[in-house]
Order: sequence, then C-alpha cells, then structure tokens
Amino acid sequence: MSYAIPAFLPFFLAALFAAIAPVRFRYLLVLVPLVNGILIYLNADQLTPISIQLHTFTLQIMDVGAQVTEQDAKLTLLFAYLFHLACFICLIYALHVKDKVQIVAGLLYAGSAVGAVFAGDFITLFIFWELLAVTSAFLVFARRTKASKAAGIRYLIIQVLSGVLLLIGAISYFQQTGSLEIGYIGLGSMASWLFLIAFGIKAAFPFMHSWLTDAYPEATPAGAVFLSAFTTKVAIYMLARTFPGEDLLVYIGAAMTCFPIFYAVIENDLRKVLAYSLINQLGFMVCGIGIGTALALNGTVAHAFNDVIFKGLLFMTMGAVLHRVGHVNGSNLGGLYKTMPKTTIFCIIGAASISAFPLFSGFVSKSMVMAAMIEAGHEYLWLMLLFASAGVFHHAGIKIPFFAFFAHDSGLRPKEAPTNMLVAMGIAAFMCILVGTYPEFLYQMLPWENSYVPYDLTHTLTQLQLLFFSALAFVWLNKKGLYPPELKSVNLDFEWIYRRAMPAAGLGLARFADNLKTHFVGFAVSAVNALPAKKRGNDANAATLTLRMALGFVVLAVLAFVTQFI
Repeated sequence: MSYAIPAFLPFFLAALFAAIAPVRFRYLLVLVPLVNGILIYLNADQLTPISIQLHTFTLQIMDVGAQVTEQDAKLTLLFAYLFHLACFICLIYALHVKDKVQIVAGLLYAGSAVGAVFAGDFITLFIFWELLAVTSAFLVFARRTKASKAAGIRYLIIQVLSGVLLLIGAISYFQQTGSLEIGYIGLGSMASWLFLIAFGIKAAFPFMHSWLTDAYPEATPAGAVFLSAFTTKVAIYMLARTFPGEDLLVYIGAAMTCFPIFYAVIENDLRKVLAYSLINQLGFMVCGIGIGTALALNGTVAHAFNDVIFKGLLFMTMGAVLHRVGHVNGSNLGGLYKTMPKTTIFCIIGAASISAFPLFSGFVSKSMVMAAMIEAGHEYLWLMLLFASAGVFHHAGIKIPFFAFFAHDSGLRPKEAPTNMLVAMGIAAFMCILVGTYPEFLYQMLPWENSYVPYDLTHTLTQLQLLFFSALAFVWLNKKGLYPPELKSVNLDFEWIYRRAMPAAGLGLARFADNLKTHFVGFAVSAVNALPAKKRGNDANAATLTLRMALGFVVLAVLAFVTQFI
C-alpha cells in the first residue's frame, strides 16, 4: 500500500465538512489528523511524489522520493508528524467550541502548514505560505473584540508582506538559476536575502517579531494554541532546508534568546509572556541552524518538536484560565490552584519542560544546541544562551504558574477546565514526560545521525545548578518586592513604530499635503484669474477642478494607507 494523495487534502476536506455540517459532528474531525498522520507514518517509504503542471511550471505538492536527500526527507516527515500531532491535540482542546470559524480556520491552517513542508518548489511554498497567513488571521479575528480586530489586521498585513517578499525572491531566484526547487541557498544574492527576510518575518527575527506578541495574546483560547504550533515552525523548517550553516543566523538566534526575557519579566498579560517566551525558544532553533553541524541541526529539530508540545501546553493552561476567568492578567490572578488543580499540575509540567528540568522534554533538546555551540567555538554566545536559559526559567518556568495559580489569593474560584481541555493538556503533558524520560523516542526520528547522550553527569549537574540559583534569585527578588510582574503596565515594543510613530508621521504628512494642496490650488486659481477674460472660461474651470480632484485623491490615499495601521 502507498500513500498517493496530497497530505494537506484531508485537512481541507475536513474544513469543508466542518463548514457545512452541524456543529455536533465536530467530534469526528479529531480523527482527521490522527488517521492521516498514521497513514503517512506507515507508508513513509512509499509516499508518492505528486506534481501539477501549471503553464511552464511544475508545482511539486508532494516532494518526496529520490529527488530529495535522505536528510531532507526525514526532516519533512518529522515536521509532518509534528503538525499532525499538534492539530490532533488542538482539535481536542477546541471540542467545546461551537464557533465554526475557529474550527474551519484551524483545519485550513494546519493543512497549510502540512502543505508547506511537503512543497518541493517555491511557487507551491508561496501558495501555502499565504494560506497560512490568511487562515491564521481568522483565529485572531474570531475573538470578536476591537483589540483582536485591530491586531488581526496588523498581523495579516505583515504576514502577507512576508509572502510578497517570498514571491519576489522566487522570481529572482528563477531568473538566476532557472530552477524553483527548494534546497540549500546560502547568502550570496538578492534572492537569497529576500528569502531570508521572508522566512525571518515568520520566524520572528529581532525587529520583525512584533506581529507575534501583538496578535497571539488577542486570539481566542483555542486559536492561540493553534497559532503557537504552526507559523513559526514552518519558518524554522524552511530555514533548516535553505540556510543551514549560515553564520549570521547564530548571532540572530543568540539575540532572539535574550531580548524577549526583559519584556517577558515585566509583562502583566501572561499569554503575552508566553508569546515573548516563544521568540526566546525560536532563538535556540535559529542558533542551531546557523551552526549547521549534525548535532546542532538535530538539536534544532528536536527542540522545535518539543516546543510545539510544551509551549502548546502552556498556552492551553492559560487558555483554560482565560476561558474560566475572562482574563490572564498576572496582577489579578492567584490562588486558582484551589479550584483548578488539574490545570495547575499541567501548567507546572509545561513550565518544567520549557525550563529544561531533567526528566522533561526541554532538557533533552535544548542541551543539544548548547553543546553544539561550545563545539563550534562560540563561547561568548554560549554564555548568552546560558543567560537565556535562566531567564526562561524565571518568566515561563516560575512566573506563569506562580502568578496564575499561587501568589496572593485573588478570591477567584472558577470551575476546573472543561473535560476536553483537560484531555488535550493531559496528552501534551504525557508527551513532555515521555520525551524527557525516553529521549530515544524522538532521537530515532531525527534526520542526521545522532549519538548524543543528554543524561551525562556534567550536563545534569550544570542544569540543576542553573535552575537552583535561578529559583533562589526569584525567591529573593519576590521577597524584597523587587520582582515586577504584579505591576499593571503596557510594554513599548518595536510595534510602537508602526502603531504609533508611523500613523503620527502619516497624519502629519497628510496635513502637510492638504496644506500644500490648499496653497497650490489657491495659486492656480489666482493664475487663472489673472488671465485675460477672453482666455478664461470652461477650459480654465475644468483645469482648476481637475487639479483640485487630483490633489484631493492624493490626500485621501495617504489617509487611507495610514488608517490601516491604527
């Protein structure tokens, strides 16, 4: 038996079914990623390449077989398994949701991610790249608040911009090489830089990251779990395929691991804390891609796999709090463990995993990247990753569970999370412990040959010391009243540029253009009036009217552009 249908198709058909079928049949949708993932796993050696002829281009929508390297094929399959597993967990988590928009958008979003990793050429990738942008935006819009609508519009503009850059890069790459096949590119041409920026936007590179921290906290509880799994991981997959070993990525990744810590520590919205934490974890992956050794790339892939699970688990726990309480502001929570004990336990498991506690999943993957960093001779950057690891424990390992479920008693007594949410969190928690205690489960699927042993004495003791002293620092700072998460505050991030500075500059430009129009039209009218009476008439009046309309349209266009960012 062989698998001979596009891997994304079952998701799209399920989305169609979800759109037209009664809501009560949504339970059947959970089977789609489960069955499809199992079929792909059982037929991994017999997947049939599928292509479509479009004029002079051949779109490779299932790029498997002899035309790809063994490592690329394994990389594709691992991410495909991961996305099927993530969609399965997300659908269980969303079973209580009666909003068809979220279910349909979630299935199309997951299918687009699967389609992107199986794409064999840049045109096919572009199609799924833009589908990722459009479908995921509805998970933000679905919350139906003024803030979510504005955040969704900003998110969509930036995501579509990434796709435009990808398309321009693909056209330029085709002109240079005569090929559109996805493979190693490296930095050496304008097309390669366009690809890097396009991928960098979705991977949340520094100064390109604000869409993530802006939109993810405004999504629905289930939507944020979907969002945490797919967009950024597709970007990591593409960077691993096209830019492995690019030294620039090591420095970009190191910066990504560090700068979000300072924002996360002072952020009051706990889902926004997780958004900053997501950028931090992506930094470790980008570092691994930049190093480019087998150990580093295996560490990147392993950490991407684990991050989808433990970050999804943390987003699920905060989504459960949002579902029951109505907000996730750390300053107004606390004491929820009394009535949400199961959610509390799952949150602690997710926190231990992201903090890389021994016997939890983060421990067996993050250390691979750090070990590769030392082997590559980047000692100073290794110290940055060490600092970032301590910071992760502070803002995600301690802050999230402590201020949500413990800290001071807020007096809130919400019900425990719905059963389907608990089941989804339980599956993710089980995976965190399984991978942490039996890393061979994950290691055997890694694309490159792997002989790494995570549980050696040196690494285990080093990590335990790091965690112990980080916890000690948190206790001391909190006891002295120096730890800031209880503050009600608003962070000023890079998004201030396009949410405040650019609109203000645009409105100023519009006022300047309007004044210019007034003076220019006044001058034109004066010039026409100065003509001899016999040369005036309909032509002069028509010219003046045309001039007024042209300048008016310019002003309106500027205003229309500016208001899209407000």
